[in-house]
Amino acid sequence: MLFWFVGMSFLASWLVFRDPALDHRLIVLGALLPDVVDGPTGRAGVAHSLLASAVVLGAIVLATRGRRRLRRSLVALAIGMFLHLVFDGIWTNREVFLWPFAGTDLGDADLPSVARGLANVPLELAGLAVVVWAWRRFRLGEPERRRTFLRTGHLGRDLVR
Repeated sequence: MLFWFVGMSFLASWLVFRDPALDHRLIVLGALLPDVVDGPTGRAGVAHSLLASAVVLGAIVLATRGRRRLRRSLVALAIGMFLHLVFDGIWTNREVFLWPFAGTDLGDADLPSVARGLANVPLELAGLAVVVWAWRRFRLGEPERRRTFLRTGHLGRDLVR
């Protein structure tokens, strides 16, 4: 799954923060990261646990002590990872979501995106619709806005309502 996580993580972060200076590229990267890490196994693993996202957030906070601007940028990666857990529905799998607090056995659960099968189609279409909306809403068809977004992850301040 691609568009579901890209679109929904972008939309959720925009609706919650309404911050054009947030690095939306890192939000999207974080939202894809758990499937990139666990994907080769086809199983929901440690990257789908709440602990993994919390450890990444903690590491970012510790590593960027005294560097506020860098922290503000990198924390978007952890936010994206947390959003992945929400939009993947992994919270319904107690063993994986609460690993290792609910036990150290992750079980043999498929990745939620694999387990959903054809139910992914409407989710992907919804995600694609959000990506199209964002493209238009933030005028990313304009070369300068697109370059700024690709270079910094920022959206135009003039488009914030």
